[in-house]
Amino acid sequence: MAASLSASVVSLQSSLQIIDSSISTLESGVSDFPRLCKVLQTTRHFELLPEPTLREAQQSLLDEITPSIAHLLSLASDHIEKLSRREQALRAKAELQEGRLYSSESRQPPSRSHSTFGDRQKGSAAKAAEHRRLVQKKERLQYAVERLELQSKQCERQLRKSMAAQ
Repeated sequence: MAASLSASVVSLQSSLQIIDSSISTLESGVSDFPRLCKVLQTTRHFELLPEPTLREAQQSLLDEITPSIAHLLSLASDHIEKLSRREQALRAKAELQEGRLYSSESRQPPSRSHSTFGDRQKGSAAKAAEHRRLVQKKERLQYAVERLELQSKQCERQLRKSMAAQ
């Protein structure tokens, strides 16, 4: 009986070793379980929206932005009109100053020592000077008009770009 008892004890000890080995194997496999749950969990990075929802969002954005754009356009046109009026006032002032300068030159009394030929020569020189002055004024005005047209076109392009970006 001692021999069968000793065989039972050996068998029990080997079973305990197998169970300990199984427990350590399970422990090592299960110890990483929380991390594996986190890694295997799916995360939605992008959410797909139906097209009607997207269109509604675009329309609401457009409805929200349109009044601001209209306000900015009116401010821009008001500012352009203000600059245009200022330019016209400056041009009128420049013409007035040129007229005063020219009239002060013509008011100087002619000297009596010149002959009638000298007076005629002085008159043609004055006409030539007036002609040059008018030609220069015309060129300045053409340049200013071209510059304003370019500025206007540039503002329109920028406005179209901003409208297209939205």
